[in-house]
Amino acid sequence: MEIDQDTYDEIAALIHSDESPVGIDAKKTHIIIIHKLRQIERHLAVLAGQQD
Repeated sequence: MEIDQDTYDEIAALIHSDESPVGIDAKKTHIIIIHKLRQIERHLAVLAGQQD
């Protein structure tokens, strides 16, 4: 998977945590992923004509 450097840096800044031993905020990371998946789900529903 190729990600342009600007996008990579933006995502890295969003999930970074100095307090975490692995350097990212796991809760924030999961919230972002779930939010994006929900956006995709809603968009696909609109495309399929199945609006909420």
